[in-house]
Amino acid sequence: MPSIATSHEGGRITIDPDICNGRPVIRGMRITVETVPGYLSAGDSAEDILHEHPMLEPEDVSACLAGR
Repeated sequence: MPSIATSHEGGRITIDPDICNGRPVIRGMRITVETVPGYLSAGDSAEDILHEHPMLEPEDVSACLAGR
C-alpha cells in the first residue's frame, strides 16, 4: 500500500509516514514541528532558530506555534 502524505497550515506542516516516522515536519524536511517549541522553551528566540536553520522561514516558525 502506498504511503499517503498530508499537509496542514497552508502546506507548511506535512505528515508523511516515510519521513521521521510520520511525525509532523516542516515542509517535508526532516525538522519536526515539536523541535521549534522545544528550542523556544530552552530560551532560543525565533531569530536564533532561523539563523541555525537557514532553510526555515519565519512563517514556518509561526505554523509550528499555531497548533499549540
